[in-house]
Amino acid sequence: MTDVKVKNKCFSVWNSKLEGRIDPHYYKPEFISFIKSFDDSPFEVRDLFEIAEKITSGATPKSGGSAYTKDYSTGVPFIRSGEISEDEKIDFEDVLFIKKDVHNNKLKSSKLKRGDILIAIVGATIGQVSLYNFDREANINQAIALVRSENINPSYIKAFLLSGVGQKQLERMKRPVARANINLDEIGKIKIILPSIEIQNKVVKIMESAYKAKAEKEKQADEIFSSIDDYVLDELGIKVPKLEDKMCYAVNAGNCEDSRVDSYYYQPKFKIAEQAISKGKYKIEKLSNYIENIHYGASLKNDYVDSGIRLLRILNLKPNKIDLSNVIFLPEDKRKELGNCFVKEGDLLISRSGTVGVVSVIPKEANGFAFGSFMIKFVLNEKINKHYVSIWLNNKLARLFTLREKIGAIQGNITISTIENFQIPTPALNIQNKIVENFNKKYLEVEKLRNEAINIVKEAKSQVEKIILG
Repeated sequence: MTDVKVKNKCFSVWNSKLEGRIDPHYYKPEFISFIKSFDDSPFEVRDLFEIAEKITSGATPKSGGSAYTKDYSTGVPFIRSGEISEDEKIDFEDVLFIKKDVHNNKLKSSKLKRGDILIAIVGATIGQVSLYNFDREANINQAIALVRSENINPSYIKAFLLSGVGQKQLERMKRPVARANINLDEIGKIKIILPSIEIQNKVVKIMESAYKAKAEKEKQADEIFSSIDDYVLDELGIKVPKLEDKMCYAVNAGNCEDSRVDSYYYQPKFKIAEQAISKGKYKIEKLSNYIENIHYGASLKNDYVDSGIRLLRILNLKPNKIDLSNVIFLPEDKRKELGNCFVKEGDLLISRSGTVGVVSVIPKEANGFAFGSFMIKFVLNEKINKHYVSIWLNNKLARLFTLREKIGAIQGNITISTIENFQIPTPALNIQNKIVENFNKKYLEVEKLRNEAINIVKEAKSQVEKIILG
């Protein structure tokens, strides 16, 4: 028998009860009693591998290697764990693409079919579950488990895995290490409660209705959010013309910049957008005129602990908002190694990789937090409203130019030089303050609708859990 201490709790596990895992987290009494409760279920209970036709995962070719392609017309979408969601939406405009021969050969076992269940099994989004609801050819990386079942309604399995019953099992299997993970054998051992077909269909209907209501709320929120962008541009006297990509265009060699030879950088729409901004009501200046300090975040080994130095990661950075719901900790002895990679209230952070160009002002609640290497911190002087700067840089027109700068690599990024050269309209401070005030009012409406949308699905999941447990 093995005695284990976890967070001042002590419990015992017989050696005969060990299941190939030796980490205490897996054997917490609440997990053990929860799994035992399945014995009392009025419905059939089976392991996922018993009802699945296929359980597998993809692979991740070397970043920037020959497996990838920029020819989107012939490439195959390569879905990563951060790009799946329970809403079953995938932004195919923002995914990587792999070559067809890689898709058909090296990664042929992880080709997606409509109705495949996708489970994030590595990293920050671990436990996320989605359904691939597209006829388009696609593939997945190694951080996603693919579960294919033609005997059981995949929408029911998805609903089950997203309910408290499914999520608690995934939470148990998640290894509490720097980069949390679950392996495929463990996915196959997830216990699925199988009520009658009628009850399964009822569960699916409840969740579909909830997602539909959620989508309506989000649509309202998006409409208000879009109107915010339009409001800001209108206040600045900027009229946005129709901007679209051209299939064919010519660029004079004398107009090419030394560091950029990629054709997308010279799309005519950028020149049109630049002219629109220059015709606005206010003088355009470089952001560097207002920057007092700017530097990259810390690049450290993922050595996370239960308490210590709070670290902001890229997932905490939202447009005009710092999300503190999933902050992790670094050991206190890393403070010297972190150097000046800490933020103060009023500093600004911008994402430089992944979804580049997302900006927010640091609130009081995040004062003193460290920040990671995929972000850049910049501090502004008092000649400009820092919240106005955040609002402008998150605006659809400003983001157009941010995204332009990242083109040219598989994993695009922006640099300090990029940020310093950002162009920004500079009305008087009283006008900046007015824009910020009105923006905040509209943003509160958006947040209210989005919270209502989240609660609709949360209540549906609670209802589903009660039905599943009989």
